[in-house]
Amino acid sequence: MRFKSLIIAMLLAVTSLAAMAVTPVEALNELKQRIAPDKRTAVWDVKATQQAGKWILSGTVGTQAQKKAILATMIKNGYSRYTDKITVLEDGIPAARKWALVKLSIATLRTEPKHSAEMATQGIMGAPVMVLQKCDDWYRVQMADDYIAYVPESSLAFKTEAQMKSWRQSKRYIVTAYDSQLVSMPLGDETVSDLVMGNILELKATQGNWLKLATPDGRVGWVETADVAELSQWSQQGFSAARVLKTARRMMGSSYLWGGTSTKVTDCSGLTKVCYLSNGIILQRDASQQALTGKIMKKGTDWHQYEPGDLLFFGNEKTGRVTHVGLYLRDGKYIHCSGQVKINSLDPKASDYPYLYSPLSASRIKGMVGTKGIVALKNHPWYF
Repeated sequence: MRFKSLIIAMLLAVTSLAAMAVTPVEALNELKQRIAPDKRTAVWDVKATQQAGKWILSGTVGTQAQKKAILATMIKNGYSRYTDKITVLEDGIPAARKWALVKLSIATLRTEPKHSAEMATQGIMGAPVMVLQKCDDWYRVQMADDYIAYVPESSLAFKTEAQMKSWRQSKRYIVTAYDSQLVSMPLGDETVSDLVMGNILELKATQGNWLKLATPDGRVGWVETADVAELSQWSQQGFSAARVLKTARRMMGSSYLWGGTSTKVTDCSGLTKVCYLSNGIILQRDASQQALTGKIMKKGTDWHQYEPGDLLFFGNEKTGRVTHVGLYLRDGKYIHCSGQVKINSLDPKASDYPYLYSPLSASRIKGMVGTKGIVALKNHPWYF
């Protein structure tokens, strides 16, 4: 019996040493690569340092889920004794402001909490965001595509968990017209708010061919039924490359704006996001992120193999860095936003063959909805 106990003790000691062969620094680096590899979609600035033989965890993460994963990793690797000094951003937000809906037809989000900072992306009316941090009159928020940026307080309508649940269960309408107006009365000319494709509002009443709708901050007005669709029904639509490309063609000639993701102005990846959202599909924000999703076709793929709606990625051929994206049409043509939304060719013999040359890669969204980075709005828990 003593011999067996000795063997068990030795095995436990070896197991413990094996587990601790991975240092906390290594373990946390591996965890970061797994759950927070991209600073555009995760707040993660955590350090593990050793003082007097004891490990100290310090720094900042965005959510409690991230912190729990860190502490679980420490235990898993045999480090049960440590000092926890990790700050969780969401813990500093009161319950009444944990969530918000964008209340403007288009809101500007920036890389820093100031108007002079670079524009990162846009949010459109009715888009839900998770609030991570308050910075004076700005808030750091995470969007439904996981992108993190700063938005002015004046662009948001804050909600509690209960209010968000009520919003998800309410009858809502999504703007399907390229642009529209919410007016003070049917056939009236006093505007309550401009509207763009993708805006979401709550139903209050109906009157003939008009709907009485409310913005996220409670402003009420009327919109023609032809310009909107009931959200839960609209979201059930199947994949349609034709619908995606119809939206893209509707935007022909519109100008380029870095950070734009609306029908008013877009950048290159903003165009692909807007077009796929018209088909009820949420893509990742940036071209380099989109290039890692879908069914990936590497450089060298014959463009005759591309299908309408495929994403084409361009960039630095030496480094493989993706800097641009477009939507494939057919017959070697693709539509993209470069200076303006326009059509070019992949065929070197064509007169509209541009400086961009051949794609670094392509990604097929068709058949891949529900895989990493490609989410059907109907399945996103923030919306339903």
